[in-house]
Amino acid sequence: MTATPVLTRNGLGPLRPTRARAGDFPPIAKAFVRVSQEVRDAGLFRRAPLFYLLVGIAIAVAFGGVVTGFILLGDSWLQLLMAGALGIVFTQIAFLAHEAAHRQILASGPANDRLARVLIGIVGVSYGWWDSKHTRHHANPNRVGKDPDIEVDTISFVEEDAAEARGLRRAITRRQGWLFFPLLSLEGVNLHAHSARYLASREPVKHRWTEIGLIAARFALLLTPLFLVLPLGMAFAFLGVQLGVFGIYMGASFAPNHKGMPIIAHDAKLDFFTKQVRTSRNIRGGWWATWLMGGLNYQVEHHLFPSMARPHLARARRIVREHCRALDVPYTEVSLLRSYAIVIEYLNRVGLAARDPFECPISAQYR
Repeated sequence: MTATPVLTRNGLGPLRPTRARAGDFPPIAKAFVRVSQEVRDAGLFRRAPLFYLLVGIAIAVAFGGVVTGFILLGDSWLQLLMAGALGIVFTQIAFLAHEAAHRQILASGPANDRLARVLIGIVGVSYGWWDSKHTRHHANPNRVGKDPDIEVDTISFVEEDAAEARGLRRAITRRQGWLFFPLLSLEGVNLHAHSARYLASREPVKHRWTEIGLIAARFALLLTPLFLVLPLGMAFAFLGVQLGVFGIYMGASFAPNHKGMPIIAHDAKLDFFTKQVRTSRNIRGGWWATWLMGGLNYQVEHHLFPSMARPHLARARRIVREHCRALDVPYTEVSLLRSYAIVIEYLNRVGLAARDPFECPISAQYR
């Protein structure tokens, strides 16, 4: 398996994951200003209310179908199909919450915030916790010490974290690439746990009781009929499948965006255009990928124009690609399956740092 291209002082090359440092990228004066103006002139910053209305209706219909199926199936193991469907519906709601948080849906910021808080509350996640984390990620994607998405959380994304792993985490880190997708089945539980800790913390939390009320109502409406209608074992199985599908779907949609792209040193000085384009990866596929991933397949454009409505990202892609070609800035776009292969390969390579210093990594691959 070939190594993932990473940025070094000599440009792109098939080397081990390295950190880009100050001077690695030449400054591109006014690149973002020029791209933004062309995108604005094309009318791509306008809202798309009809599109989001139709998406909302489609999700509501799907949710109603799951509820209807749950009622009709009753005490049956076929309920696990409804559990999987519910996990998919919750993920689609999370995509909408993500877009509302980025001001992509409604006209005003406060209205988008209120919508995002309600939608992500339906999913069972704290908006305050997620928004703080995601805002820091957008400001400094893949930057060591500043991007919370590459901080160690079972999985290590930089070699120093992998080398410091101990006990069970060390055992996981050694094979973390192969274990990444199985571990995503626990991501739903992880998101709920992070939200609970955030809302229960002693730190000041804006809208704490509103979020607690939303999440409490969500779990009450989900768990009460679940444990009243189904036998205890089946109810737990339903919940496990729902959480597993939700975690895998969420993780499989967000993981291709930046994992395996260049890791930026905390002291690197980069212009906005370079920082966002070089650390992001697009997924090919057109309309089906956009529906499947909630627009996250256009990650480069989303990071450049985070408030852009989902239907306009495809047109923005053509403009950004042309500017990248003219400026000789690498623009990364691969298939969905290829992106997963890159993520697995990258995480396995980082995980080598957790192995015994006397163990030969090459010989270990053939055991």
